[in-house]
Amino acid sequence: MPDMKAVKVVLDHAPQRVVIEGVRPEIDGGRYPAKATVGEKFRVEANIFADGHDVLSAVLLYRRAGEPLWSEIVMTPLVNDRWRAEFTPAQLGCYQYTIKAWVDDFATWRRDTAKKVEAGLDVSVELLAGVKLVEEASHRTGGSDADYIESLAKYLAGNFEAKDKLRVALGDELNRLMAKHPDMRSATTYPKQLSVNVDRKRAEYSAWYEMFPRSTSTSGRHGTFKDCEARLPYIAAMGFDVLYLPPVHPIGQTKRKGRNNATSATSSDPGSPWAIGSGEGGHKSIDPRLGTLEDFRHLVAKAKEHSIEVALDIALQCSPDHPYVKQHPEWFRWRPNGTVQFAENPPKKYEDIYPLNFETDDWQSLWDELKSIFMFWIEQGVSIFRVDNPHTKPFAFWEWLIREVKQVYPDTIFLAEAFTRPRIMYQLAKLGFTQSYTYFAWRNAKWELTEYFTELTKTDVADYFRPNLWPNTPDILTEYLQTGGRPAFMAKLVLAATLGASYGIYGPAFELQESQPREPRSEEYLNSEKYELRNWDIDRRDSLSHFIARVNRIRRENSALHNNRSLQFHPVDNENLICYSKNTDDFSDIVLVAVNVNPGYTQSGWVDLNLREFGLDSEQPYQLHDLLTDARYTWQGARNYVELDPHVSPAHIFRLQSIATNDVRTP
Repeated sequence: MPDMKAVKVVLDHAPQRVVIEGVRPEIDGGRYPAKATVGEKFRVEANIFADGHDVLSAVLLYRRAGEPLWSEIVMTPLVNDRWRAEFTPAQLGCYQYTIKAWVDDFATWRRDTAKKVEAGLDVSVELLAGVKLVEEASHRTGGSDADYIESLAKYLAGNFEAKDKLRVALGDELNRLMAKHPDMRSATTYPKQLSVNVDRKRAEYSAWYEMFPRSTSTSGRHGTFKDCEARLPYIAAMGFDVLYLPPVHPIGQTKRKGRNNATSATSSDPGSPWAIGSGEGGHKSIDPRLGTLEDFRHLVAKAKEHSIEVALDIALQCSPDHPYVKQHPEWFRWRPNGTVQFAENPPKKYEDIYPLNFETDDWQSLWDELKSIFMFWIEQGVSIFRVDNPHTKPFAFWEWLIREVKQVYPDTIFLAEAFTRPRIMYQLAKLGFTQSYTYFAWRNAKWELTEYFTELTKTDVADYFRPNLWPNTPDILTEYLQTGGRPAFMAKLVLAATLGASYGIYGPAFELQESQPREPRSEEYLNSEKYELRNWDIDRRDSLSHFIARVNRIRRENSALHNNRSLQFHPVDNENLICYSKNTDDFSDIVLVAVNVNPGYTQSGWVDLNLREFGLDSEQPYQLHDLLTDARYTWQGARNYVELDPHVSPAHIFRLQSIATNDVRTP
């Protein structure tokens, strides 16, 4: 056998017995920050354990980045060596956090001594050991606490009745003081200082309404920002707090698209707003048919009077007529025939759009110019941006740009329009995008929705990815909406508004239930607003505007719906019915939602609830107030019946509460 030579371990400090691991949130080993919002509790958990059976103590340390001192929050043990603590960030910006844990000698002594006293054993020696621990604490403590602890040590060492000394030694006051001044000489500090980016509340909770300004005229002419202002009361009445506008810049003439994406346009075709740039300007200019820059600023100010923020689409691409093409030809890819490479997704061609070449040797100037676009619009009053196709630009660019912008304007919100592969979508969120589009539009079956939203809310994804749920967009008219009629639109609206704290719709197409595709098996709208002006009759009797207003009012009045983390699904014995709930931390607000995801037929089933989780007595009846219809029902026990006719109402949005009134009826 080989010689087993002793290895001498030399330590320059007391050996650390405590292990800290499995910290959450910790994004990619601390490479990226987690996300939080001002005034909301930020939860940190970790596995903390040591050899033996000693009692451990742990604290969560946190501070705003740049501050010299740490604040402490005592961590609470859960089960299986899992610990938790929360802090509430009070300001925008970046916070740092880490964990410190140690073997708590006094807490161990107190626990073991109390057991011996309870067993009737002699604890005179234990009292001497306790005196020593208290005396040591007085030596490492300053101020008035030091004098008080020293006086307690003298009392415990004095000639008093053992029962009196035990009452002091095991009492709450000494325990409080000893916990306040622990022996930290062998404490373990987690070696990483992790970070969390703290945004304003709208980053987590918002309701978006997308609208083409050019289609807001009531006379069939090209709409203006003044027309948008006239539409604001309508949008506010539906309860939206973000008005998202597609690009408002001049549109190119070269290779302009015609109606229904035709490759040739007539003189009356307005072109696609995403073909940005003409002789009238580029990304820092306004399409003159919409108005002036002053008109835009006036719209932003007027929207704020309705508690609405204007969000602007930023698409980092150019039409062939964009000033950049002549001023900076090095920012584009040139083909061997001397022409600029246009956008394409074979066999589709987008000849009215030139992608930017991020691999140019002049990349730093390109980056600086693109950053200046965001800065320009922030100076015009915009603090929310929907970014078009961010997954087609370099990751490093977005990490740099978002960091640069938020250092100056920390309240800026970036929504990633990233209908791409999951890992790329999540990477963009790690890099700094505040919110992201999701696959919600295509998740229709109960099992799909349950599986997807469990991933978004119950895995590590929830620490950095904030979903924004859109049932439709100008690019997406799903088969579910094409074939499901009014019940499908209503069901998707309820799902979007209650599964997610943030959601949006493309209107007026959504509330007017626009559902005709350009061709079979296509998700493109017939007569798409991307290529032509539309004259929407927003006062149509079949509009869902009142239903949308009701749902948004429910969202506003129930803070349980302002978060994603509390989402939990409940079993229903029918695959066409989905049931889930959300709640506040203190369970003062509990919302239970049931949706019929089959828009064609009435569905019924039995719902199973874990009433103990809601703080409800399974032996007592409880009330469900349907916030959609104002009906009130009485349920009892964990298992209850639900029936939903999609042509009447495809959903219940219940508020759960204990019986407090006789004003209830049995379904």
